[in-house]
Amino acid sequence: MVSIDKACSLDGLIAQMGLPAASEGATFLKKAYYFSEKAHAGQRRQSGEPYIDHPLAVAHILTRFRLDIPSIAAALLHDVIEDTHCTLETIRQEFGEDVMTLVDGVSKIGRFGFKNSQEQQTENFRKMVFAIASDIRVLLIKLADRLHNMRTLDALSEERQKRIARETLDIYAPLANRLGIGWLRSELEDHCLRFLKPQVYQMLSAQTTTPQGDQNRYIKEVVASIESVLSEHELTGKVTGRQKHLFGVYQKMERQGIPLEEVYDKVGVRVIVGTKADCYALLGIIHSLWFPVPGRFKDYIAIPKSNQYQSLHTTVVGPGGQHIELQIRTEQMHRIAEEGIAAHWIYKEGGQINVRDEHIKTRIRQFKEWQNDFADTHHILDYVKTDLFADVIYVFTPKGSIKELPKGSTPVDFAYAVHTEIGHRCVGAKINGKIVPLRHLLKSGDTVDILTSSVHSPSRDWLKFVKTSRAKAKIRHFIQEKERGVHLEIGKKILTQEIRRANLGTDILRSDKLIAGVSDRGIRSLDELFIAIGYGKISAIRAIRPLLPEPSSKDVGGNETGTAIDRKTTLSKSALPIGNVIQAGEIGTMMTRLSKCCHPIPGDVIIGFISRGRGLAIHTADCPNLDALHQDPNRFVNVEWTKDDGTGHESRYRANIRLLTLDKPGILAAVSTAIAKDGTNIKSAKIVTTDNDKATFQLAIEVSGSHTLRHVIENIKQIDGVLQVERIRKTLPGVRKD
Repeated sequence: MVSIDKACSLDGLIAQMGLPAASEGATFLKKAYYFSEKAHAGQRRQSGEPYIDHPLAVAHILTRFRLDIPSIAAALLHDVIEDTHCTLETIRQEFGEDVMTLVDGVSKIGRFGFKNSQEQQTENFRKMVFAIASDIRVLLIKLADRLHNMRTLDALSEERQKRIARETLDIYAPLANRLGIGWLRSELEDHCLRFLKPQVYQMLSAQTTTPQGDQNRYIKEVVASIESVLSEHELTGKVTGRQKHLFGVYQKMERQGIPLEEVYDKVGVRVIVGTKADCYALLGIIHSLWFPVPGRFKDYIAIPKSNQYQSLHTTVVGPGGQHIELQIRTEQMHRIAEEGIAAHWIYKEGGQINVRDEHIKTRIRQFKEWQNDFADTHHILDYVKTDLFADVIYVFTPKGSIKELPKGSTPVDFAYAVHTEIGHRCVGAKINGKIVPLRHLLKSGDTVDILTSSVHSPSRDWLKFVKTSRAKAKIRHFIQEKERGVHLEIGKKILTQEIRRANLGTDILRSDKLIAGVSDRGIRSLDELFIAIGYGKISAIRAIRPLLPEPSSKDVGGNETGTAIDRKTTLSKSALPIGNVIQAGEIGTMMTRLSKCCHPIPGDVIIGFISRGRGLAIHTADCPNLDALHQDPNRFVNVEWTKDDGTGHESRYRANIRLLTLDKPGILAAVSTAIAKDGTNIKSAKIVTTDNDKATFQLAIEVSGSHTLRHVIENIKQIDGVLQVERIRKTLPGVRKD
């Protein structure tokens, strides 16, 4: 890869833009150049070159994208905010709002105020995504900037080389691919290979330049053969051959676990013909000339890639048994493949660019979706990496529209790709007319029909198998909003109850004094206060403490909360605060969980305890752990079992029992039969025999409630040889605790 940066000059830049030397546009670019040169005066790059060489080289790269004058000016100025004392306001005054916005979008956030470099990188990327959502030119300037940095990375330390190369491979090369700029992606990837795997890079480079690995003569022979075929069939076309880029060869070696010698299709040939019909005609001719490799044909003309790349791909066994990868496309397809998004520019008044292609507008809208979906999360970098870098599949809606999804996607991913509400209401799917589970992995060519229900909502379990960042973000957002609403109601009930017990009157809920008393906890509204109490992040008594009267000398014993209510008195189980009944039937949802210390089952007398940040924990009323929890009685709520779980199916709950039996033949079979009488299933069993001819059984069984458990215990007691049966609370070895 030969860099052209040494040939960069201001006059050359203006010439590449096709601007007359005395034109208004040329004058504007000269002003930007000299402004940048003055701002960077005295600064040098690590290589020792004047710093101005870098923005000038970036501007030269951008001319290949056929960008407008404000974009080129912004490229010349893109580092002045980060590396000089220049301000954005100065840029706006000197060069206008458009240039200022572009420079701001490209500039990184300051280095201060971050816990670590990862957090800074995430925030910088978030800032760039937001800027891209408004103007795609920001991304093109960033890509050109990154390309020149990769071309000149040798001057940096090895540690910085690897860090920048890894970031480029994870983010910027996939972004270039998303915009359809194939040459840029390939060059970035090859540079990354050079710094991340220097020995592999040197080996592959040597293989293509040594006499043994030189393919030039072979490529010329193949090109001549195809040109002869074109002439014979009266087809007009241009044939070029090339070595596959090094990173592509390396990827194949890694993916297939093979040495370089077994990578057969290191040679690529591209044929550009006149029409789409000529593409298919030539494909048939090539397949009749050379044997096609099975499974290596891809029709990106009928089904274009998401970046609108179109071409026919096939691999054939060419002369000498060597594999050749062929690409067949029209001139227009080739232009889109080379220029990517730049092939869709049109120019507005004043020389600025606009996008005319609806598919590219859709790609830009994806950045806006990222902006909306991840505005409140620090995981944007991981999500974008996942969606950008994944292999893709192409699936169809029932009406024939194509959706691109990452490989490994499920019907739920597809549903959210169609529309958020369809994702939320998804209950099943038909793939090619056959009903499949929601976990089913889609493959290219599938026709997906989503089944929905107006009463259905997302499950937290979906997060275990969905693939796309959009689906994950939408599911999490739905669950968070649902949890927020439930915690708000719980917190409101608890606070109202505490206010009444303190004789403050419920009018206090409309007073600013309540919020003022908890402002030190970052709470700014009543809803936030309710939610914090509902989550257990703050107690209700803590919220009303500033509003309570000072304790008088008549108060007994200096209570530690500073209230007239004696909080040191141990609360008996029968004196739990009485509040509105909270139904605890939806066991297993995100809001309610069965405590692991006592394993309550329907029929048990139960008590709810609001644990900090983990929702409502359900304990049995005789759970020994409740004594320790009585130090914070305001977090207890009365709960009861619902009659069913609302699905029409009988729920099952784990119960643990212990048996003492004689150690005699057939006892295990008899116990298993007795348990099975009520349709009960054994989930785990531990059996220990003793020296006195006895055996201890510890069993975890699934029951529908305490009535079933009683029947099981009675059935077991009838067995000859069973000495004792009891229910135990502790979790048995080998049984999951969730």
